[in-house]
Amino acid sequence: VIGLYEWSGNNSIIPELWLVPHILPIHPGRFWCFCRLIYMPMSYLYGKKFVGPITPTILELRKELYSVPYHEVDWNKARDTCAKEDLRYPRSLLQNVIWTCLNKIVEPALNCWPVNKLRDKALKNLMKHMHYEDESTKYIGICPIDKALGMICCWIDDPNSDAFKLHLPRIYDYLWLAEDGMKAQVYDGCQSWEIAFIVQAYCSTDLVNEFAPTLRKAHEFIKRSQILEDHPDSEAYYRHRSKGSWTLSTADNGWSVSDCTAEALKVKISYF
Repeated sequence: VIGLYEWSGNNSIIPELWLVPHILPIHPGRFWCFCRLIYMPMSYLYGKKFVGPITPTILELRKELYSVPYHEVDWNKARDTCAKEDLRYPRSLLQNVIWTCLNKIVEPALNCWPVNKLRDKALKNLMKHMHYEDESTKYIGICPIDKALGMICCWIDDPNSDAFKLHLPRIYDYLWLAEDGMKAQVYDGCQSWEIAFIVQAYCSTDLVNEFAPTLRKAHEFIKRSQILEDHPDSEAYYRHRSKGSWTLSTADNGWSVSDCTAEALKVKISYF
């Protein structure tokens, strides 16, 4: 995206997969939520082959990062090159066959007229799904990875859009300043989850009277953190019903979590 690596050096992440019938097991709507929501902006960026402005800084970084001149890099070879320390598990023969077919046959075919009309349709569909995810999570996203990638996609689609502007202030939900510098969380917090356990701990050790004001605040927080409505058109966007549930963090997050719901409900029923 910033111009330090060519798109041809990546294995194909085809956005058209979102257009196949949902009945097929390969449809992204059947993926685990984290996998699906990261694949979504990744396939959008790959489909766009977007590259930002090549500035003098980018040109200097190209010189510094590669052992050969940038224009001499063999991107076909780079596509499957991996340091042995990072190769956690070798790809199978089947995987190699699938990637080769995608890179050599499917991707070139999808970029030819009139088949490339499918790409335009797929990219519009993906942006529709990303807007839904943004709106249903108050622009927090499910994790900082899909939040950052989704924000980039909104900027590419329209840098002056309300969606991009609404993304910006929610960056800080993932950042915090520690004694040794800035940190990024892997989630926007675990407030509901932890408070439910804290309340149970206080109540099981007979500290209720001593911490009564704190427990009243905890009760109010748990009450406010409950999701009160189902997300609209949830099934069309591969989401489960959410009314009455709790998230890992706050109601803004929007993603119901079964064990967080169980613990919060246990606290509400047993102690409040």
